[in-house]
Amino acid sequence: MKIFFKGFNYSQDGPGNRLVYHLQGCNMCCPWCSNPEGMPFEGGTEYSIKQIVDECVRSRAMFFSGGGVTFTGGEATMQWTELKAVLEQLCELKIHTAIETNGTSPHLPVIQEHVDYLMMDFKHYDKDAFRKFTGSDIAPLLQNFEYLCNIGRQLHIRIPLINHVNADDPQKFAELLSRYNTSNVVFEFLPYHEYGKKKWKTEYKMTDAFVSTEQIKSFQKAFADYGLKQINT
Repeated sequence: MKIFFKGFNYSQDGPGNRLVYHLQGCNMCCPWCSNPEGMPFEGGTEYSIKQIVDECVRSRAMFFSGGGVTFTGGEATMQWTELKAVLEQLCELKIHTAIETNGTSPHLPVIQEHVDYLMMDFKHYDKDAFRKFTGSDIAPLLQNFEYLCNIGRQLHIRIPLINHVNADDPQKFAELLSRYNTSNVVFEFLPYHEYGKKKWKTEYKMTDAFVSTEQIKSFQKAFADYGLKQINT
């Protein structure tokens, strides 16, 4: 398993205090990405499955407040074979597991069977804009979202709000998501930030991307009007 960063984080990548692994490689190229060093499939440090599991076991005492282990990226599901193997062992050891994913992997239905807490990004409601800004197709995301909703999977959807990208029409966002059975789904809005700006080795192309308080409130209202549950972490 190739990892470009690891460390502890409290309540930002799942509940409680968590050991977070950032896996190398991503199938998207979002220009606002805060971890651009995780995009290439080259790089990172190679760890065996045993090394990861052993480190998680040694870290048990740190998993307070319902914490555990989170796998993010990059895009964690790009290394799905190794990820699944680690998750299976952590589940057997009763260590709480979480993943943060862009939701496009065809292997997500299998991976999620070994995940206690599933976070999934939803970057745009429009298929053409989705491809323009991420370089990927929205169809696999919608297929996985529908599947997870239909099986009653508890799901934490995170929507990055970015001016001139996806913050223009909260009604269309809410209308799309309300078509699905979201009884076990919570939604969170993540306002744009520039935490990763200095990491980019190429030109950072985001300008005038911060969202206003009014834009955030308009999303909160639209989602509430459609009966979509919201969460703040």
